[in-house]
Amino acid sequence: MRPDAAYVHYCSNETIGGVEYHSVPHVKEVPLVADASSHFLSRPLEVAKHGLIYAGAQKNAGPAGLTFVIVREDLIGQASKGTPTVMDYKLQADADSMLNTPACYAMYVAGLVFKWIKQQGGLAALERKNIEKAKLLYDFLDSSRFFRNPVAKEDRSRMNVPFTLKDPALDGAFLKGAEERGMVQLKGHRSVGGMRASIYNAMPVEGVQRLVEYMKDFEARHA
Repeated sequence: MRPDAAYVHYCSNETIGGVEYHSVPHVKEVPLVADASSHFLSRPLEVAKHGLIYAGAQKNAGPAGLTFVIVREDLIGQASKGTPTVMDYKLQADADSMLNTPACYAMYVAGLVFKWIKQQGGLAALERKNIEKAKLLYDFLDSSRFFRNPVAKEDRSRMNVPFTLKDPALDGAFLKGAEERGMVQLKGHRSVGGMRASIYNAMPVEGVQRLVEYMKDFEARHA
């Protein structure tokens, strides 16, 4: 890393490959910027170690169209010439995030989600639940000779779990059987193929249990 860098940017959870940072990168005095969209509100976040955090609401907080930005005060007020006003954080801060007409419905739904998170016991409680869900699925994948997860154990995402079948020719049959059982959107991203289970906050433990039971059954019938 160059010591004169303006900032260091990282994506703290990557959805396609299923990779997650489980600790904050150490960048010394260089401002650290995080795209936390895909695991925002899934666990506590060390805000003080960042210069800026931004996250779309659409994974864990509410409908698409709403973005959260947490920025250190000393980093605002230096927008480049030509920056759209909606992206000038000083103008937004001075206007209490009401510089323009906000996404009212998305904000309302996010407010309901925040109340739900509190009812669950807060972010620490959600993190424990997300660890439980991820462990359930990864433990099965690690015990299987038919399914495989390609990510190193220490880098695995709790939110997005990619996996492949021993015989890719069975992908279609696996997806069809899953859909018949009420489990949809399991097809992996087109750039990597395979399967991908996204187990965001809204997915209950029972949903992951149902997936694992189906995978065990599918393996028994096709291994």
